Amino acid sequence: MTIRRVTLTFDNGPTPGITERVLEILERRRIRSTFFVIGRKLDDPAAADLIRRAHAAGHWIGNHTLSHTVALGDRPEHDYAVSEIEGAQQRIGSFAHAEKLFRPYGNSGRLGPHLLSRPALDHLLAQKYWTITWNNVPGDWKDPDGWVESCIALVSGGSWSVVVLHDIEGACLARLPELLRRLEDLGVGFEQDFPDSVTLTRKGKIVCLPQGYLTDESRPR
Repeated sequence: MTIRRVTLTFDNGPTPGITERVLEILERRRIRSTFFVIGRKLDDPAAADLIRRAHAAGHWIGNHTLSHTVALGDRPEHDYAVSEIEGAQQRIGSFAHAEKLFRPYGNSGRLGPHLLSRPALDHLLAQKYWTITWNNVPGDWKDPDGWVESCIALVSGGSWSVVVLHDIEGACLARLPELLRRLEDLGVGFEQDFPDSVTLTRKGKIVCLPQGYLTDESRPR
């Protein structure tokens, strides 16, 4: 029997009062995940300390843009792309994953041409970022009554779910233990890696970049 695989990711933190409790829940089940952090949040020393704790516990730390305000494809200037990517990466510093994990801002978990501009893609390739998207966004921040069921349904219907949760106020924290119990009951295998199907770039090369994920609908030469 094929075991369904699940990679848990947490976006938009770190959030003091939330992220440390998420870490405690994951530690009890010995699950390792990736935290895709917003760079400007790390200007708060308490938030910066949380990525140190997450890193020390074996979680991967990824870059989720500096400001998380305008998607890269919606503002396609070169300087904006570099500022959003490198501004966050510099703040993450030594806690960054060795392969420089980057997740573009999707604006409510959407996939489409807003994700990347040509300058953003060129920079990610030149700097050899591992660019990661997702395939399971259950809406923990907007659907407190239904997001667990949505997540389970998507996991049950696929072979490898890359789940986007949020370590922010009013999101996954309250029901995270329930989700993990139900996933364990399904017999899933928890992974920390990412499948090629959600990997846009890695080590300076395109892995899986759908035509519609670039603002200008064009492809690299």
